[in-house]
Amino acid sequence: MTEHAPAGTPPLSARAVLLIELALAMGGFGIGTGEFAIMGLMPNVAQDLNVSEPQVGHVISAYALGVVVGAPLLAILGARLPRRILLMLLMLFFAAGNFASALATDYHALMLNRFIAGLPHGAYFGVASLVAASMVAPDKRANAVSRVMLGLTVAILIGNPLATWLGQWLSWRVAFALVGAIALLTVALVFIHLPASRQEEPSNPMREIRAFNQPQVWLALAISSVGFAGMFCVFSYLAPTLLEVTRVHEAWIPFGLAAFGLGTIVGNMAGGWLFDRLKFKSVALVLLWSTAVLLLFPLSVHSIWSVLPAVFAVGTMVALAPPLQTHLMDVAAEAQTLAAASNHAAFNIANALGPWLGGLAISAGLGWTVTGYVGAITAVLGLLIFLQAWKLQSGPAQTAAPAGQAVAEG
Repeated sequence: MTEHAPAGTPPLSARAVLLIELALAMGGFGIGTGEFAIMGLMPNVAQDLNVSEPQVGHVISAYALGVVVGAPLLAILGARLPRRILLMLLMLFFAAGNFASALATDYHALMLNRFIAGLPHGAYFGVASLVAASMVAPDKRANAVSRVMLGLTVAILIGNPLATWLGQWLSWRVAFALVGAIALLTVALVFIHLPASRQEEPSNPMREIRAFNQPQVWLALAISSVGFAGMFCVFSYLAPTLLEVTRVHEAWIPFGLAAFGLGTIVGNMAGGWLFDRLKFKSVALVLLWSTAVLLLFPLSVHSIWSVLPAVFAVGTMVALAPPLQTHLMDVAAEAQTLAAASNHAAFNIANALGPWLGGLAISAGLGWTVTGYVGAITAVLGLLIFLQAWKLQSGPAQTAAPAGQAVAEG
């Protein structure tokens, strides 16, 4: 591995880079487990708090709203801090939000605590992605970002089914307490492995805000917000779909979550590989794949043996994340921290939009399988936004920064 560090920073060994990536990925593991565990435990939370499953969907949306609000806000407030310190503070904040969620006394308290837990999510992933990209050569940035994001996808494969199983066996509250403990472990790992002496170009909050206001930045964020919503639309209601349509025992739910998680691991690594070879065109390829997968999902749900491969395919839609994250590094110029964090805010607009649209369709009596068709519409809309971004990028008004500039600055 070829390291690419800011000027004046001693090169890191391959082992040091690996340990830093593992520490950052541990944070992603905790965040992924915390974000998605409630989806597998939707029936349990609904029963315990005496609310409906679509109302639990609103709790998911509350977390996503916290990400949307917190990502740009905390990125701006923490812009002058060393990235090592900022990462540790963000994970301490995340731990507190999850311990509070575990202690929530009623539905409204849980809603508030999930909103609070979501606040540091986007800023953490944004800063972690910049740290990962700064340690490798410019043509390996997307793969570095995908390795940090691997913690999120492993959470969906292992952490989420484990949390679901513990939640069914003990209580859904145990799942959030576990996430809080993982967050504290991440703080320790970042403290140990990310050098305090790494030189960074100081970030100016006002300069980032001014540089952020570019058409290509907004279009990339719009693709994230809309094009990714279909995955969350299907996944958020997977547990009740398995129970009500596939008609399997709740013991099958962790297997469905694991199939989705395995798909996200494959999709995450494929997304980084595609961007390093096809650049921005990889986004269109992933959106076309997503549309096909979502249209086929409703046809698969009547048998457990067909729905598991379909859920795996839905999970591969996460391939959209590394290309869009790295594309933003190319077009954001001097707004690196704000753009990187805002990308995760955009993903969580999708996380709020998907369950909301799915819940509306289900509440209208269209059935649990309608989530696939609703999701396909959002993927097509994302593709239309991509076409506008591609037209702008290919025209004379292109404003993208040269590839690699982001790493030099971050």
